[in-house]
Amino acid sequence: MIPKLTLQDGITPHYHAFLQAVIDAGFAGDVESSYSSRLAVATDNSVYQWLPQAVVFPRSTADVVLLTRLANQSRYQGISFSARGGGTGTNGQSLNDGIIVDLSRHMHGILEFNAEERWVRVQAGLVKDKLNEYLKPHGLFFSPELSTSNRATIGGMINTDASGQGSLVYGKTSDHVLGVTAVLDDGAILDARPVSADEVAQKLAAGGREGAIYAQVLASARDKRAEVESTFPKLTRFLTGYDLKHVYEPETDAVDLSRLLCGSEGTLAFITEARLDLTPIPTLRALVNVKYDSFESALRHAPVMVAADALSVETADSEVLDLARGDIVWHSVKSLITDVPGKEMLGINIVEYAGEDPVEQQRRISALTARLDAQMAAGEAGVIGYQICDDLASVEAVYAMRKKAVGLLGNAKGRRKPVAFTEDTAVPPEKLADFIMEFRALLDSHQLAYGMFGHVDCGVLHVRPALDLCDPEQEVVLRKISDQVVALTAKYGGLMWGEHGRGFRSEYGPAYFGELFDELRRIKAAFDPLNRMNPGKICTPMGVDAQLVSVDATKRGAFDRQIPVAVRDSFADSVNCNGNGLCFTFELSSPMCPSFKLTGDRRHSPKGRATLMREWLRQLESQGFDPLAEEVAIHHGGLRWSEVVSRIRNTLSRARGEYDFSHEVMEAMQGCLACKACTSQCPIKVDVPAFRSRFIEMYHQRYMRPLKDYFVATVESYAPLMAKAPGVVNYFLKQKWVQTLTEKSIGMVEVPILRQPT
Repeated sequence: MIPKLTLQDGITPHYHAFLQAVIDAGFAGDVESSYSSRLAVATDNSVYQWLPQAVVFPRSTADVVLLTRLANQSRYQGISFSARGGGTGTNGQSLNDGIIVDLSRHMHGILEFNAEERWVRVQAGLVKDKLNEYLKPHGLFFSPELSTSNRATIGGMINTDASGQGSLVYGKTSDHVLGVTAVLDDGAILDARPVSADEVAQKLAAGGREGAIYAQVLASARDKRAEVESTFPKLTRFLTGYDLKHVYEPETDAVDLSRLLCGSEGTLAFITEARLDLTPIPTLRALVNVKYDSFESALRHAPVMVAADALSVETADSEVLDLARGDIVWHSVKSLITDVPGKEMLGINIVEYAGEDPVEQQRRISALTARLDAQMAAGEAGVIGYQICDDLASVEAVYAMRKKAVGLLGNAKGRRKPVAFTEDTAVPPEKLADFIMEFRALLDSHQLAYGMFGHVDCGVLHVRPALDLCDPEQEVVLRKISDQVVALTAKYGGLMWGEHGRGFRSEYGPAYFGELFDELRRIKAAFDPLNRMNPGKICTPMGVDAQLVSVDATKRGAFDRQIPVAVRDSFADSVNCNGNGLCFTFELSSPMCPSFKLTGDRRHSPKGRATLMREWLRQLESQGFDPLAEEVAIHHGGLRWSEVVSRIRNTLSRARGEYDFSHEVMEAMQGCLACKACTSQCPIKVDVPAFRSRFIEMYHQRYMRPLKDYFVATVESYAPLMAKAPGVVNYFLKQKWVQTLTEKSIGMVEVPILRQPT
C-alpha cells in the first residue's frame, strides 16, 4: 500500500504571520502557501532548486506597495522577496527561500499606447510576444529579441537587461526603456526615468529616501567615472547588474535611474510598470543561411558577415543542427537549410538583412552572395553553400528552429544533459573564434559533450556542457569549469555573464569589479538597506554582514539523486524536464498545454506536473516504498478485502482533511486533458499523460475512486439497456434536476438525449 506523504519544509511561523497580515490588510491578489505552489516556483531554467516560503500574485502596483509597507514593520524584518516573471532565467535569478512575488498571473495589462510617438506603457507581467502581437497592426514592435520571447515577461527582460538576436542594431532592453515605476522596500514608489541636472538638484535638496538614492548614484557613477570607464569592457554585452556607466550622463549631468534598475535582477526594487520605446517593423526581411565544413570555419568567417551590413549574424554548430533534425521543428526548415551533396554541414551562420528599400536590400544581399560564390570557387573560408529565404514565413520558421535549439540541447540521449551555467560568455567579436577554440579544448579536457550556438555579431556564445548532476562528482566538475571559464573570458577581455544575468554566479562579481564592487554595495544600501530584495544576488548592502549566493548552492540534482536510478529511468518523461518553460507559451496557435493557458497556474503545466511528480517519487523513496514493485503487484495481484477496507479508511481520512502530498499531485494531474501536445511541442518531449496515468493508478491503490469514474467507465455496458426504453430515458434526461445532478455528481454536462428509434 502506498504510504501517506508529508508536507516537506512547512512555512515558518514568522512568514505565516506575515502572510495572514497581508490577507487581512486587503491584498487583492492571490496568496499561495501550499507545498505544490511553492514547488512550482522552486526551479527555473537553471540547475538550482530553492523552496520559497510562499508565492504571492499581486494584481496591481498597490498590492506590491501593501506587501513592502507591511514587511517594513519591525516585527516583520527578515522577510525577503524575489520578483518573478516567466521563470525562464538560466542562473537562478528569481529563486529565493523567502516570498516569490509573481507578477505574470495578473499584472499583464497594456496601460497606454501612443502610435505617433512610438511608445507604450505596460505592466511588468506582460509577455513580450503578447505585446508585439498587440503592436503588429500598428507597424511597430518592441525590438529586443530573445529565444524565450513567447513566455518571457517585460519585467523579467528589464531585470536581466535581456537581449539576443539583432542586438547589434536594436540594442538591449535598457536601450528601449523610457522609464519604470518601481516600488522600494519600504513601499515608496519611485518614478525612474531620465532626469535633468536641475531636477536632480531639486531631488537632492528635498532629501528623503529618493534624495539619498540620487546622492549615492552621483557619488558612485560621477565621482568614480574614471574607474567605471576603465573597469567596464568595451562590449555591446557588458551586463554588470548595476549599470554605473549609463546611469549618469557626464556631458549634461543628467541621471536615469532606469538604467540602474535594468539588469538589477530585482535586488533594488520591484518593477511594476514600464514605458517602452517602440521600433517600426521592417517591411523587408531576408536570411542568407551560410553552410560550412566546420564550426570553426563558421566562427572565423563571421566577421565577414558583420562587415556586410547585416542586421544580425547567428551561429549554430553541428550538435545543435543534429538535434533540430530529430525534432518536429525540422519539417518547417528542411527545405531552407538543405544538405550539400557530397559534403558534411558542420556549422551554419544565419545572416539577416532587414530594411525598407528593396533596391538597397538587394544590393547588400548580392554583395554578400558574390563574395560567397568567389570563396566557394576558390575553396576558401570553409563555405560549402548558402540559401536565401526572403519571405516572412520562411524567415520566421528558421528563427523558430534557432529559438527551439535552446531547449533541444536538453534532449540529448543518456543521463548527461547539457545544462546552463557557462552559457552566455561575451568577448570582443574579433577574438571570438580563438576564444571558442580554447573553450572547446577546455571542455574536451573534461571529456564532455556540448552544443554551441550564439550571436557572433556581438561576441556572445551559448555553451551548455552535458553533465549528470545526480552524480555529486559532476557538481565538482561544474564548479571547476565555472572557475576556468571565468579566467578564460578575462584572458580575452570579456566576462562570463554577457546576456543571461548573474544570479548564482554573483560570487565572481568582487573579483571582476575590484574596487568598484564597494560602489555597487553602496548603491544596494541606498535602495535596499536591510537586504530584503532578492538577497545574495549581485551584491550585499554596505554595512550588512551577509554572504553572496554561490555556484555551489543547492541544485535540483541533490533532490533528484534521492530517487533510485531504476525509478528515474522508468519515469524519465518527468525527470528529464529541464525547466525551459516552453509550456508557458500564451500563443493560442500553439497546442501546448491548454490547461495552463486557461488557469495561468504553473502547477497545471507540463513543467509543474513534472516537478510535482519528481517530488512524489522522492518522498516515496524516503519512506522506503518502491513504485515499480507496486505497479507489478497491481497488474498481477488480485483484489484483497483488506486493501478495500484500507482504501475506505484512507478516503474517509481524506474527507476529514488529513494531509497527504499525493492530493496536491492528484489535483494537478486531474487538470491535464491528456491531449499529448507536450510530447511533440516540448523540446524535452515531457510526456505528462504517460506519467499521469501511472500516478493516478497508484493513487487509487490508497484511495477509493469516486462513483463517477465507474459510471463513466461502464457507459458502454449500460447504454444498450437505456436504448431499450429511449422514451423513458429521454424524459428524465430532459429534467432540469437530472441535468444538475449529472453535472454535480458525475461531471457530465449537456448529456445528449437518445435518438428514436435508436
